[in-house]
Amino acid sequence: MKLLAISLTMLAIAGCSKSNLPVTSSSLSDYQGSGFISQGPAKTIVKSLYECERGRARIAGVGEVDDVKGNTWTVPSVNHFESAPISTDLHNECTGFRPDNLSQVNLGAVPVVEVDADGDVITGYIFADNYFELYINGVMVGVDSVPFTQFNSSVVKFKVKKPYSIAVRVIDWEENLGLGTESNRGSDYHPGDGGFIASFSDGTITNADWQAQTYYTAPVYDLACLKESGQVRQSSACTTKGQDNGLSAYAIHWKTPNNWQAESFDSSNWPAATTYTESVIGVDNKNAYMNFREKFAGAGAEFIWSTNVVLDNQVLLRYQVK
Repeated sequence: MKLLAISLTMLAIAGCSKSNLPVTSSSLSDYQGSGFISQGPAKTIVKSLYECERGRARIAGVGEVDDVKGNTWTVPSVNHFESAPISTDLHNECTGFRPDNLSQVNLGAVPVVEVDADGDVITGYIFADNYFELYINGVMVGVDSVPFTQFNSSVVKFKVKKPYSIAVRVIDWEENLGLGTESNRGSDYHPGDGGFIASFSDGTITNADWQAQTYYTAPVYDLACLKESGQVRQSSACTTKGQDNGLSAYAIHWKTPNNWQAESFDSSNWPAATTYTESVIGVDNKNAYMNFREKFAGAGAEFIWSTNVVLDNQVLLRYQVK
């Protein structure tokens, strides 16, 4: 009944809009997966995590939304932007730090996070669309300095012994909280896309050997488009087209496992990360990436995400360095 009420409300709103709402006539029985369903926008609890000093930027808000069983979810994700160490900028339009190449970056000033006192110092170069939180052996190394836009890149250092684990929370931020969308390409409700690429000075690179699991998928307008096979959560049959009215969109949420970032966490049943090309992610006009491309694709790294780089908005990544 709650979903029906929301749908009727959205239809009433649509009467004053320039186009009809996308079809959201699914019943809950159309969804056979393991996630929790919410419908409609979230309540904003943080208006903006970050103020960009220079240029236009999207607002990085945080919201809460209830699913149909009464559970409350933070969207686009629980995060530690306000409490964790901020990674050093490699390039940041918002602060005006715009080096043309790596020689203009003072790598010696990058703080070293100690994981193992007798370990080796590793340098990591990271570009995330939009936001990352990096853990080494469960130790928080740093978070992205810009949650949403403008696009930036980061450099981190940590001291660790091999073998070690890398765990990353990546978030494709959203303007329309709880709906997985933003104003883009002529539509008020257009799904954004993600992407994460990194290389490390010990030769570690992002590729299909990593593992990736999604924990928040939106927007979904037809619950029947979602499929699960084992641990693989598929939304490839769902539309990724922008909508003029997307207020009735569904979202699917999964609980993140306890201690997912810990060195001892077993992610062996997670799906392999899906790789994406530079052209799919769309980085040819982003100086934060292109000015340091030799540390990304030039180092052999690939963009990775879960199976849907458009609709999957919170993804956990893991990799074991041997």
